Amino acid sequence: MSRVLSDRAVAEYRQRGFYLAKGFFDADEIDLLRRAAKEDHELDKRSFGRADGEGGTVRLSLWNHPGEGIYGMFARCERMVRSCEKILGGEVYHYHSKMIMKDARVGGAWTWHQDYGYWYQNGVLMPLLTSVFIAVDPSTKMNGCLQVIEGSHLCGRIDHILTGDQAGADRERVEELLKRLPLVYVEMEPGDAVFFDCNLLHRSDQNRSDQPRWSMICCYNAARNNPYKESHHPRYTPLKVVPDRAIREVGIKRFADDTSDVAWLENEKDRSAKILAQKPQPQA
Repeated sequence: MSRVLSDRAVAEYRQRGFYLAKGFFDADEIDLLRRAAKEDHELDKRSFGRADGEGGTVRLSLWNHPGEGIYGMFARCERMVRSCEKILGGEVYHYHSKMIMKDARVGGAWTWHQDYGYWYQNGVLMPLLTSVFIAVDPSTKMNGCLQVIEGSHLCGRIDHILTGDQAGADRERVEELLKRLPLVYVEMEPGDAVFFDCNLLHRSDQNRSDQPRWSMICCYNAARNNPYKESHHPRYTPLKVVPDRAIREVGIKRFADDTSDVAWLENEKDRSAKILAQKPQPQA
């Protein structure tokens, strides 16, 4: 049975700005990803922190091209790519992926933001991008699950300013939207995946629990939305789609994921928030 998002799921995505696909990856698949990530010394070594402006730090690793290891098989598998093609209405390519390592008791928060608030700076002309948040660990209110403002993608791009090391959406506008639109805590089990629009306002709290909250987020851009200039994320790069079974095949054959082919992105090269910080802000 195909696990590609149904037409009904895509319609819900377009109305609400997101769609939660329960059990999008099965227990064996997500166990391979969890074990590989948590035993991956290269992933850990490449991680960096982002101050959240609330006294905490978010730890993440970021890479542009998906590669041939288990991370790449998740990002390139048919159910992921074909679902994103249905959402965006045509061919997509891998814009980047990241592992968010929100560790127990120390994992920082993300301020309210839109992904397009960052990516607009990278020469991406239209908001034809989507992200897929895959729960590696259980994701709950207690350990800082994803929060979204349902329907906020319909507002279009909102101005962003720097908060700590993160770019946050205009706080006054966010507060007004929260009076009119539902706030949703997206609690997830391992293997669940939430697809969300690049203009959907989202955030997460610090992890104050004893349980980690790791997640992998794969981001896709429409091929027809090829950025007009170079940036730290790639322009159109054809994506070689693999069958869904490749997750198991690669995971079993090469469990400790050889990440030598992953195009890691260092913190100093991820300039989306830094560009915003350098831009003159509108005067009150």
